Parts: sequence; C-alpha cells; structure tokens
Amino acid sequence: MDSVAYLPISLASALRRDLDVTANNIANADTAGFRRERVAFESYLQQAQGLAADADVAFVVDGGSFLDEAQGALMQTGNPLDVALQGRGWFGYEMPDGTRAYGRDGRLTLDPQGNLVTQSGAQILDAGGAPLAVAPGDVNAISIARDGTLTGPDGAVVGQVGMFDVPDIQAYERRGAGMFVAADPAAAAPVAPAEDTAMVQGAIEGSNVQPVVEMTRLMDIQRSYERAMKLVSTEDDLRRDALSRLGRSMT
Repeated sequence: MDSVAYLPISLASALRRDLDVTANNIANADTAGFRRERVAFESYLQQAQGLAADADVAFVVDGGSFLDEAQGALMQTGNPLDVALQGRGWFGYEMPDGTRAYGRDGRLTLDPQGNLVTQSGAQILDAGGAPLAVAPGDVNAISIARDGTLTGPDGAVVGQVGMFDVPDIQAYERRGAGMFVAADPAAAAPVAPAEDTAMVQGAIEGSNVQPVVEMTRLMDIQRSYERAMKLVSTEDDLRRDALSRLGRSMT
C-alpha cells in the first residue's frame, strides 16, 4: 500500500477520536460544572521521492485535546449548600481514595461527620487545601460569602471554601463527575488562591456544553467518517482492479 492510501485511514482514525470526545460532551451536557473538550488536529507532511517529488502527502495527526474553560450558566437553586464559581478558579476536592482533584461542581451536602462533600462523596477543600468540616446544625442558617468564607448558624466563621488557580489544568486527566487530577502529582505546577474568582451561594454552574452545537458537530463528524471509509474502500477496489488487469496482461 503506497503512502496516499493511508490518507483516508489517518483521517478516519482522527475522526473516530473526535467522535468519542464529542459524544462525551453531549453525555455531560447536564453535568454541573462540566467543561467541554475539543480535539486539536495537526498535519504531518511526508515528502515524496523520485519521480513523484512534487506529490507530497499530508497526513492527519491527533494533536491531543484541550479544555474549553468558558463559563457555564449559573442556575439559582435556593439550597444554601449549593455554590457556584464566577471566574477561572476551581474547587479543590479530596477523593475517597485520597487523590487530590479539581472541578467546578459545587453541589455540596453535609455527611454524618459534618464534612462538606459532593454528591459523589468527595470532600471539599478549604483555602489551605485541607478537607472542610463544620459542626452539625441547621444548614439553612449557613452563610457562604463571595470569598468562600463560611459562617455557621451562630454567626461564627467556621472556615473558608477554597478557590484555586490551577495553571496547568490543560495537562490534567479527566475523572468522573467533571473532575480533573494531575497525571503526575509530583511534577504538577503548584496551585494558588484564585484572585479573580467569586463564589455564589444558592446556585450551581451548569455545563458549558451547547447541545445543539455538539449534535450538529456529531453529525458532521459521522458524515466525514463515512466518506473517509468510502475512500478506503474505493482505493482497495482500484488496487484489486489494477492487479486483475495486470494478471490478464501477463497471461
């Protein structure tokens, strides 16, 4: 098989990756704080040799994916333990297995020990990076200021919900529930307080996925994938026909 025959195969492989990413975006359109993902494609130019020196071939290469950090819409819930972020900061979490994660899901609740946790059981971190706990009491009397300061039912400050700037979030790996973890925690850049982010109590941030846009994109990818596979089939038919004609001419 010559180099040109690999062109539709490289395109189909890249489109398959794009299809998976887009389908995942659609599946998480209703996930609080979810950030949609995009695939970045690159081209690899193979220079032709000999008589076909002017017939260079450019292959499609998967250049990885990147995170769209656009703000999602805020939805008021009235629940005092629901918090949303406005800005580029991230919540910090301690996962049940002890892993440190970051995300934008602020749907919180109190567990029996008084820990502030997400619906998936991850503990929210305070401004110092430690799990945040409050004394059990009337959650309706809990107040959370725009800087994350948490005031208990008696008016006393009991902690501060952390808001973090994660400079290399694009290099983090996705986990379920819209969370991200460092691929290599030891090599990850240190996080810092997010200075340009504010917290809104009684609201959650929706996904920044636009379902109509993603569905349209999904259909375009599917059609492109079908065309690429048709090119593969056509190339195979042409090669088979050429070999058949060559065989007849030699007999």
